[in-house]
Amino acid sequence: MHAPTLAEIRERLAAVRPPGDPRSRILANVVGPVSAALLEMLERPGRDAAVLLTLLERPSGLSLLFTERAAHLKDHAGQVSFPGGRLALAETPVAAALREAEEEIGLKPEDVTVIGTLDVHLTGTGFSVTPVVGVVSTPFEPTPDPAEVAGVFDVPLDFLLDPANVAVTYRERFDTQFRTYELHYQGRRIWGATAAMLVTFRDIVCDAKTAQ
Repeated sequence: MHAPTLAEIRERLAAVRPPGDPRSRILANVVGPVSAALLEMLERPGRDAAVLLTLLERPSGLSLLFTERAAHLKDHAGQVSFPGGRLALAETPVAAALREAEEEIGLKPEDVTVIGTLDVHLTGTGFSVTPVVGVVSTPFEPTPDPAEVAGVFDVPLDFLLDPANVAVTYRERFDTQFRTYELHYQGRRIWGATAAMLVTFRDIVCDAKTAQ
């Protein structure tokens, strides 16, 4: 499939959507009984965080930027993710996502045009993550901080938005079995919360009605 244009993405992100409940999204992906451990986790307040879904305007079309987290990090070590982290006191998700992207990969906030946000996603590690969508129209050469980032790469948006490239898998956590998503691109595995955010983004910008 061909990815929507940037104008279409802007329009669909700007459209009024009913607010999504991150707990309902998790429960909708449960296969079988819901454990007491999962219900207890869902009752705990999440730690507020934000990530930046960075759309890069390339001559060949739009691509989306990812990082590979450093292996020594406490949370999500070694995983493919979006730049991001916890909100500072009184910080907005947009401000946090832009700050973290600059700290992690050297992306200047003034080079990013924010075009929208997605609903909050809960992670199994206790974070309430707001995905912020931004566009970078100028050439960008990442300078990753080795304390946090092992590598930076980008993937064509055509590939990411094609449902044929998104595999449904199953994982057990909190004594509960979940339906999850993952993608593989040039030897890299995109899964977990990052893949879930991609599916949410796809369903909005492609105007799809698939389940989360």
